[in-house]
Formats: sequence, structure tokens, C-alpha cells
Amino acid sequence: MSKETNPSPNKFKFNPWLVYLLVAGIFIFVSIISGGGSFQEPNKLSTSKFNEFLNNGEIAKVEVYNKSEAQIFLTKEALTIEKHKAVTKDAFGRVNDKGPHYRLDNIGNDELFQKKLEEAKTENKLADYNFLVKSNWSEIFISLLPILIIVVIWIIIMRRMSGGGAGGGGGQIFNIGKSKAKLFDEKNDIKVSFKDVAGLEGAKEEIQEIVEFLKNPEKYTSLGGKIPKGALLVGPPGTGKTLLAKAVAGEAKVPFFSLSGSDFVEMFVGVGASRVRDLFKQAKEKSPAIIFIDEIDAVGRARGKNNFSGSNDERENTLNQLLTEMDGFGTNSNVIVLAATNRADVLDKALLRAGRFDRQIYVDLPDVRERKEIFEVHLKPLKKQEGLDTEFLAKQTPGFSGADIANVCNEAALIAARNNKTAVDKQDFLDAVDRIVGGLEKKNKIVTADEKRAIAVHEAGHATTSWMLEHAAPLVKVTIVPRGQSLGAAWYLPEERLIVRPDQMLDEMCATMGGRAAEKVIFNTISTGALSDLEKVTKQARAMVTVYGLNEKIGNVTYYDSSGQSEYNFSKPYSEDTAITIDKEISILIENQYQRAIKILEDNKDKLLQLADILIEKEVIFKDDLETIFGKRPFNAPIEVTPAE
Repeated sequence: MSKETNPSPNKFKFNPWLVYLLVAGIFIFVSIISGGGSFQEPNKLSTSKFNEFLNNGEIAKVEVYNKSEAQIFLTKEALTIEKHKAVTKDAFGRVNDKGPHYRLDNIGNDELFQKKLEEAKTENKLADYNFLVKSNWSEIFISLLPILIIVVIWIIIMRRMSGGGAGGGGGQIFNIGKSKAKLFDEKNDIKVSFKDVAGLEGAKEEIQEIVEFLKNPEKYTSLGGKIPKGALLVGPPGTGKTLLAKAVAGEAKVPFFSLSGSDFVEMFVGVGASRVRDLFKQAKEKSPAIIFIDEIDAVGRARGKNNFSGSNDERENTLNQLLTEMDGFGTNSNVIVLAATNRADVLDKALLRAGRFDRQIYVDLPDVRERKEIFEVHLKPLKKQEGLDTEFLAKQTPGFSGADIANVCNEAALIAARNNKTAVDKQDFLDAVDRIVGGLEKKNKIVTADEKRAIAVHEAGHATTSWMLEHAAPLVKVTIVPRGQSLGAAWYLPEERLIVRPDQMLDEMCATMGGRAAEKVIFNTISTGALSDLEKVTKQARAMVTVYGLNEKIGNVTYYDSSGQSEYNFSKPYSEDTAITIDKEISILIENQYQRAIKILEDNKDKLLQLADILIEKEVIFKDDLETIFGKRPFNAPIEVTPAE
């Protein structure tokens, strides 16, 4: 990496072990200076013994400190006497000839003590004495040392809690209110551009216009236009919202601040609002600039909806500050806010109004044409087979997002490598889709003969009913090999519809109930194997009755709340009598399609058993096997080979 992209490659990194070593060193230093250069305290001496040693001429020097205590140094001759052997060695066994060797804690009257020492010096029994003033700063330091250690540990903990090292100084304890946004400018090399964003033509057009406004504002201001305040990217997970923001950072050539909505949230009151203020302050200083807030629903949820205690809410304070900064009395010049979320329904209405987020750009799941473009982007780094049909792959992945397609390409490369191939071919991609949609194959799972036959009949029931129903998704492949959490699976190619009619939904429900119906027709009993089928059918029936208004008994009424605010309510949007009617209508819908599936399977019982036998033998069957048994499908709808469920 060049110096331009990493301006401080040798920047010192804080290590807490340095603090521990420093504290240990302080302890050793204090022990040394408090012991007068020795790790061993001088022996305590009584007044009578002191007088005895003084009269015998065994003391060379006396140092009196603060007129209260004294330290005694013996002569060289006295050190050889047996009674002084205990003080001639220090804590490490070395000869302690320098001293002090004894201490006298209380000298009594200092004038009398000095007179005594003067007389001994006159009689040549004492070489010298001194009266000194001793500072006890070391004792004070030792008493304060525990407090200092606590303060140091607290600073270390707060550094960790504040997310040390973040842009804007968030790692410092006194800078915890600073913004944690990462800054991308001319010093950073952002390699993502709009060319790397496949599909999303409408979203790219609006985003590119914002970038163009920053690059060439005169083109718009000459006609009286104003720069948009912000744009909100909304869409399901994995559709490319964050990728679009990266492309903006790579294309805009202006300072780009990037952070997540959760970066504002902290355990301390007021920190979120402080970080919002600091973020916009930095952006204004570097304007024109772009701020990108990913997952803005972390701080942008509707106020008052989930704060039942009525207490101070730090998230709401952060949102209030964000609203003020985006469009308050202090207007922002040339600062555009981009945000992304997949939960626009929970955002506060004040955040979504014009003047804050002027544009709401919906980033939807890609259609077949856009999926082809996305495949072409993700296939570039792969060693793929010559002539690989990307249009075929796009048709095999209905309902896949851009992130799902990237995962398919990566999984296909791993499968090809696992099989020791030199290039990734079409079958690897089909296996990858199977792996992602259905889960990992479990060929070694223990399944009894009776269970295997029940599973084969169940899956054959799905295949038969879907083949006989006009609007059911054409079945392409059936397997009884356990995969993921399922004991068997059927793959379909659903038609990509913009609107769905009741007949189409009823046919899909009937095909889904074909598995349980087959068990009833063949074994005259049912099992627990239809759990996922029942869950799917119940959701479809409930949607027909309560969401889309497709039930005659309930009428043209919907109980769906697109704003998402109803999730905070504890009451239903309909009466108890209506709830009873809804439950009855859902049950009637499901039961009618179940009986319809039974009728279809009874009329084709021989073919159902034949298909089940082939399935037990081969474990996996394809469209060709169904055509062999049932003949060509009696409908004109095209059938594509796909493993998409």
C-alpha cells in the first residue's frame, strides 16, 4: 500500500501491557527509594542499646531526620563483631557496609540528643552526625498509588467501550461524542463505480443525478433547481443498496462519510446526538460532501411507538438531532444525506418528509434481464466453461437478489474445485442453486424402506398435481434424497408475474396440498411430512382472505397495514365475529384444494404409483420422466429447466 493511501503506516498502537509494566516499575522504584537504596529496612534499635553502642565507639555516623528519628551507621570494626552480623548483609545476601544498619524511631528531646552526640564526637567515640529534614513525598505517592491505578484502568476500559481508533477521535475517552464515520476522499482509492452495479437502472439514474449535481451544479441551478437534501434507498436485503452507496463514493470525487445507524447508539446519554452534530459539522467543513447512513432504522424508528415507560430515550434524542441537522433553522449547504434500509415502514414520518429525504428510491429484486447483467458481473473473476449461457442461469434463479447471485457464483466455483474441474460449467451452477435453495444433501441419512416409499409417494403427488394444473408452477425436478431439513424436495420454475389472479393462487395451493393428498389416496392415512406444505398454504389462504380481498364472504376489505405501525398494536383490526369468519374461510379454501388434489390423484392413481416407483429406483427424476408417464403437459405454458423452488 502506498503512503498516500496509508498516511501513517508506522502509527503507534496502544498496548495495555505497557500500563501493567509501568505500574510494576513504579512499585519497584518506590520500594527502592523508600528503603534508602536497599530492599531491607534497617533493624530497629532501642535507646539503651544505642547508648551502649555509642559509648563503645561502634557508631561511625548518625543522621537525624525531622528531629524525631535517626539512622545509625556502624564503623568498619563494629561490622566484624558477632552481635552485628545480622545487619551486615542485605536482602540479597550482599555485604551491607554502607548502611544504614540501625534506626532509632524516637530520639526524645532533640536538644539533649544533640548534646549527647556532640559529647561523643568530642571524646572520639563518634565520627560525625547530621540533623536533616526528610521529605515524605514517597509515602504520599504510595498512598495515592491505588487511586492512580484505578484511574488508569478506568481510562483503558472507556477507550475500549468508545470503539477506539474510530474516525473523528471516537477512541479517546474525552472524544466519545465525536463522529465514528469513515471518511473517503481523494486520499482513498474507492474502486467501485456505477459500471460494477448491474441492473438497478432506475435507482442508478437518480443516484447518478445527485453525483452530477455535486460535480456540475450550474447545470441545475441555472434553471432555478436546488440540490436535493437526501435520498433514501429502500428494498429487500441483498438487492444492492450499500453497493450503490459504494459506487457513489467512487464516482462523486467529493468527501464521503460512511457509517451505520448503530454507530450513533451508545450506553451514555447524549452521545448519539453529539455524534450527529459532529458528523454534520465535519461534512459542512468539507462541503460539498455526502453522508451515507446504512441501516438508518437503528435510529430512525417512529418515536413513541416502543417507549412504553415514558422515560428518556437515547435513540429518540439521536433522531431528533438528526432531523434538526437535516432540515432545521441551520440549513446545510451542499451536504447530501444518503441512507439505506429494508424497514422503511418503521421509520418516523418526520424523517421521510420532503426537505429531508426528498427522494425515496426503491431497489427491488432484479428481473430476468437484470439477473443476467448481475451474473455477467460476478462471472468475470471465475474460470468458467466456454459458451456458458448467462441467460439460462438468469432464468434458473427467479426471486434471487444480487447477493444471492453472488453466492451462487461463489458456491459453483467451490463445487467445481471440489470435483477437481479446471473450469466451472453449467451443472456446477445448477448444483449451487440446489445447495442454496434446498440445503446440503444428506445421502447418509438413515431412512427405512417404508419411510422412503412414503416420501416418494408424497413427492410424486406434488409432481402429478402440478403437472395437471394449468396455473401451477411447472415442475422440473423431484428428489427423495434428504436435503437440509426436508426429507424430499420438488423444484419448480415459477412464472414471474406482476399481478396474481385467484385461479393462479388456488392452483398453487392445490399443487402444494398434492403431497398430503397422495398419502391419503395411496395409504389412506396422513403423516407429519406435510408441515412445510401446510405452512405455505395457510399463509397463501390468509393472504387471499385478509390482505388481497379475494374472498367473497369477507368482501373487498384488507386488514394489511403497509405503514407497519399495526405491529405495535395489541388489538386486531377486526371484530371477533369477523375473526371467526376469517378462520372459517381460510379453512374452507385449504380444504377445497385438498379435496381437489385428492380427486386429481384418484383419477391418475396408476400413473402416480408408476412415478413413485421410478422415484424410489432413481431417487431423482426430471421433466422427461414425467413426460414419459403423463405425456406432454396439456397447457401451452413454457417449461424451463431450473432448480429454483
